[in-house]
Amino acid sequence: AIRAYAPKAWVINYTNPMSLCVKTLYYVFPEIKAFGCCHEVFGTQKVLKGILEETMGLKNVKREDIQVNVLGINHFTWFDYASYKGVDLFPIYRKYTEEHKEDGYKEADKNWANSTFECAHIVKFDLFRKYGLIAAAGDRHLSEFCPGNWYTKDPDTVKSWGFALTSVDYRVDELKTRLKKSEDLRNGKEPFKLGNTGEEGVIQMTAILGMGDFITNINQPNIGQIPNLPLGTVVETNAALTSDSARPVMSGPVPDNIYGLIAPIAAVQNLVVEAGLKRDLKLAFEAFVNDPHVQTLSLCDARKLFDEMIGNTKKYLK
Repeated sequence: AIRAYAPKAWVINYTNPMSLCVKTLYYVFPEIKAFGCCHEVFGTQKVLKGILEETMGLKNVKREDIQVNVLGINHFTWFDYASYKGVDLFPIYRKYTEEHKEDGYKEADKNWANSTFECAHIVKFDLFRKYGLIAAAGDRHLSEFCPGNWYTKDPDTVKSWGFALTSVDYRVDELKTRLKKSEDLRNGKEPFKLGNTGEEGVIQMTAILGMGDFITNINQPNIGQIPNLPLGTVVETNAALTSDSARPVMSGPVPDNIYGLIAPIAAVQNLVVEAGLKRDLKLAFEAFVNDPHVQTLSLCDARKLFDEMIGNTKKYLK
């Protein structure tokens, strides 16, 4: 539809799974002008801001003043550079993660134990100590891309790492709540309020309209911004947004020590898109068994789980 009716329009995707949605847009319409947005990086900048204020006695540090180099894939992004007004934040972060490896970082107004989405940031601290780069997403997302027996072996393991799994019941109830809110807004039962959501969509749109340049992290097909990941893979890096343009910033290669974590995930995501668009269950199974969580199963059990999944979703498959 975009190709037929608005081929020159910009498409900003907020929908998950981010990498697969953006990849599909370019697969179907290679000339599309599209990118994906996610606020996970912002959350890690806020953690750095909080640690900086706590350890250095600073006040009112702005998240936007935490300068970072972003590289990786959505929900599995990493910083190999982070600074505040010229101060290297890595030594500060390293010291803090060593001192708080057990209790993590507690945001003043949040409690991970009572939330589906918050975390104690213990997983990202652990990944930093393992690999020396700052993992830049919520712990519930970071754990998705690590071997399944690291952080998500069972509910007790998850709890010990200071985050929570998203339950199906929560998603069902949340959808009902959001649909009701939409209906109340439409009928005028609830007033429509304009406000800042914490996303950068408005700033991005004004930049693309030529009303001021802007640099932020977005998801786009790899054209070399991460040179050692396959071209065309949807990667997350900084990009320069200006009049009718969103050009990725060269982030550099994924370091060898985390390449083995990121590259297989990128390959699986590319294979999932290909399997879906070609309607090929053989390719889909190949992608499925290479997921780091499925790899904890025997091949026989993986096949049983895959067949059950296909059977339960058969009515949606053409």
